[in-house]
Amino acid sequence: MIILGLILLLIGLLASINILTIIGGVLLVVGLVLNLVPIGGTRRRVF
Repeated sequence: MIILGLILLLIGLLASINILTIIGGVLLVVGLVLNLVPIGGTRRRVF
């Protein structure tokens, strides 16, 4: 999802298409959040 967002963001910026830039930015942010935030109760336990 991060790669797709980055590709769409670059295409949107180079071709100056606003909707692709917006969609790419949203996908990039959502992909980064999903990667960094543990979902489903998975916790890293250190003993």
